[in-house]
Amino acid sequence: MNINQARAAIREGRTSVGIEFGSTRIKAALIDADAQVLAWGSHDWENQFADRLWTYSVDAIWAGLQECYADLANDVRQRYGLELTTIGAIGISAMMHGYLAFDAAGELLVPFRTWRNTNTKVAAEELTELFSYNIPQRWSIAHLHQAVVDSEEHVSQVASINTLAGYVHWVLTGERVIGVGDASGMFPIDPVTKNYNSRMLSELELLLAEKGFDWRLRELLPKVLPAGAGAGALTTSGALLLDPTGKLAAGIAFCPPEGDAGTGMVATNSVARRTGNVSAGTSIFAMIVLERDLKELHTEIDMVTTPAGDAVAMVHCNNGASELNEWCSLFEEFSAAAGEKVDSQTVFSALLAKALEAKSDAGGLLAFNNLSGEPITGLEAGRPLFLRTPESNFTLANFMRAQLYAVFATLHLGMRILADEEVGLDKMFAHGGIFRTKGVAQRFLAAALGAPVSVSATAGEGGPWGMAVLASYLLANDGHLSLGEYLNTVVFAQTEFETLAPDPDDAAGFGKYMERYEAALAVEQAAIAHS
Repeated sequence: MNINQARAAIREGRTSVGIEFGSTRIKAALIDADAQVLAWGSHDWENQFADRLWTYSVDAIWAGLQECYADLANDVRQRYGLELTTIGAIGISAMMHGYLAFDAAGELLVPFRTWRNTNTKVAAEELTELFSYNIPQRWSIAHLHQAVVDSEEHVSQVASINTLAGYVHWVLTGERVIGVGDASGMFPIDPVTKNYNSRMLSELELLLAEKGFDWRLRELLPKVLPAGAGAGALTTSGALLLDPTGKLAAGIAFCPPEGDAGTGMVATNSVARRTGNVSAGTSIFAMIVLERDLKELHTEIDMVTTPAGDAVAMVHCNNGASELNEWCSLFEEFSAAAGEKVDSQTVFSALLAKALEAKSDAGGLLAFNNLSGEPITGLEAGRPLFLRTPESNFTLANFMRAQLYAVFATLHLGMRILADEEVGLDKMFAHGGIFRTKGVAQRFLAAALGAPVSVSATAGEGGPWGMAVLASYLLANDGHLSLGEYLNTVVFAQTEFETLAPDPDDAAGFGKYMERYEAALAVEQAAIAHS
C-alpha cells in the first residue's frame, strides 16, 4: 500500500486499532484491511508494590490509555498529515488474570490486583481440589475466593469482577463482555459450549452459599464472546475518555476484549491444533493448542483457550525478561557515567549479541530472575540472584548468557511436563521485545525447548498488532472463515518466518545450566526465608 492508499484508508475508516496494556508499556497499532501496520503508539508505565500487592492505579490506567492513543494519533499526523477521526474497529487487550472488583454502582472496591500476585495459594488449592481442575493463583476466581477466605471487608459489596481488558472495554463501550481467551483466565471454560463451565459454577456457588454468599457467579462474571463477535461500540463518553481532544468520533465497533496470551497466538498464527507460541515480556509463557485432553491434572499447567475457544495448555512463568532489562539498564547507566552515553536499544542488542561468544553452559555462572514469586518452582516471593563459584569463568559473555538462560529456565521445567504428556506440537513460534535482536534469544529458546523456534518480522510488537488483527476479523467476519482460516488466507498469506533449530552444543550447555539451576533452588528458597 502506497502513502496515498494509506491516507484514503485512514480517512475512510478502513482500518483497525489494537491497544494492549502490557506490564511495562501500553501499545497501540493501527492496521489496514490487509493487516499492514500504518502507525504505532506507546506509553511506558510500571506496576507498584503497595500493601504487599502488585497493582496499577486507576489514574495510571486511564492516563496511560490517553497517552498511548495520543502517541498513535500523532504518528498518523506525522506520517500522513491527517487527524485520526474514525476507525473501522477497535480491540482492547491486556495482561491476563488478576482481580478488579466492583460494587453495584460500578465503583472499584479495592486496587487492581495483577497476575503477578502470589497471595492466593490457599484459595487456588481449595478450588483445584473442588473442581479436580487446576486453578492457578493468578486467576480472577482465585483472587475472589481468597478475599472470601480472608474475610476481606469489600467482598460483601462485590457485584461484578473483571480483567483489565474487560474493564477498559466496559468503560469505553458500556458492554460488560469479554473474549473467551481472556475469560479462560478468570474461570474454567467448557471447550464444548465455549462458555464458563456450568458444573464448576454450580459447585462453587454451593460452597460460597455455605460461607454466607448468595452470589450468582454467572452475573458476577462478564459475558463470554468468541473472536469475530460484535462487542458493542464506542460511546460518546468513551470517545472523549480515549481522545480528550474530541477529534475521535463515537460509534466505532469493538471486538471482544482479549488477554495478551490470545493476542500472542494471533500474532504468531498459532491458533490451530498442534501449534504453539512463546510470549516473552515481564512474564514468559508458552501456549500449545491441544488435539486431546491431558491425561492428568498438573498444577504447573493452566488450561485456557484460544480467542476462538479451543483448548490450550499454558505454561505460565511469572518472571520473564524484567531482570535482564534491569541489568541492561545498569550498563546503560555505566555508559553515561563513562561519558559515552549509549541508548537503551543499542545497549540491549550489544549485550545480547555478546552472549553468543559465551561458553555453552554460561561458564559455570547462574542467575535467578525472580522479581516476584514463581509457582512452578514453588517460590512464594521474588529474590533475584546471581551466583558463581571461584572456579566459574566470569566474563561479560558468560554473564549475559546466564541471564538469558534464566529467562527460559522455569519455562523449560513446565514444558518438560507437556513432553511427558506426549502433547503433539508441529510448530513453535515466538514473539516479544527480547526477539528484536536477531538470532540470540530465539537460538537459546530453541535450546531450552529442544525444538525449532520460528520468529516473524512482527515478533517485537506482536501484542497490539494481534489485537488489531482480531478487530479486523470482526469487520471481515461473515461466518465463512474461521479465525484460523482468516489468519492463513488474509493475514499471514505472504508472511515469512525465520526458523532456528536447536544447536546441539547450546542444548547440551543449557542442560548443564539447568542441573545447576535445579540444585540451587534451595539457595533461592533460603534467600526468601532470610531476607
